[in-house]
Amino acid sequence: MINLLPVFTGQQTMADVVAPMTIADLRNETNELTTHILALLADCDDDDVTFQPVDPEANDPVASSAEEVGIAWTLGHVIVHLTAGNEEMAALAAEQARGVPFHGRSRYEVPWETMTTVAQLRHRLEESQRMCLGALDMWPDQPDLDLTGEAWPGGPVVDARGRYLIGIGHAVSHLDQIKEIIRQSHAAKQ
Repeated sequence: MINLLPVFTGQQTMADVVAPMTIADLRNETNELTTHILALLADCDDDDVTFQPVDPEANDPVASSAEEVGIAWTLGHVIVHLTAGNEEMAALAAEQARGVPFHGRSRYEVPWETMTTVAQLRHRLEESQRMCLGALDMWPDQPDLDLTGEAWPGGPVVDARGRYLIGIGHAVSHLDQIKEIIRQSHAAKQ
C-alpha cells in the first residue's frame, strides 16, 4: 500500500508521490487496502466489533456529542470512519478528474453504533471498495491532472490522484489502531 508518510513529514511533495500513479495503480491500492483490512478481521467474532478498548490518547474533536470526544473507538467505529473518508476522497477526486474544482466536503459516515457484527464490517468494507472503484470509473480517459488544490486548508496541494490517495493514506493511518483493538479484545477473552 502507498506510504504517504513522506508527504506528511515534508520529505516529499504529494506531486512527487503521485507522479507515476495511474488509475490502475489507484484501483490496486483500493483493492490491497480492502484485502488487508479483511485479513485483519479474519479471526474476529462479533464481540470484537463492539469491544470497548482502552485508548488514553482518544480525542475526537469533531465527535457528534461532547460525551464522545474522549471515548476510545470500537472496531466498528474505526471501520465506518475510514470507509467514509475513502468514499469522500474518491467522490471528490472523480469530480476533480473531470475538471470540477474542490467545492467543499462530501461526507457521510454510517452510524458506528449500528455496527455490531463482523458480517456488517465485511459488508461495509466491500461496499466501500465497490463505491471507490465506481468513482474511479467516473474518471475520463484523459483526466484533468492540471487542476490542483489544497486537500484541506493548509494541507498538501493535490491533483485528482493525490486527493484519491489521501483517502487511502487516511485509512492506512488507522491500521495500527485496528490491530490494537483486536489485540486488546482477544486478550480480554483469555
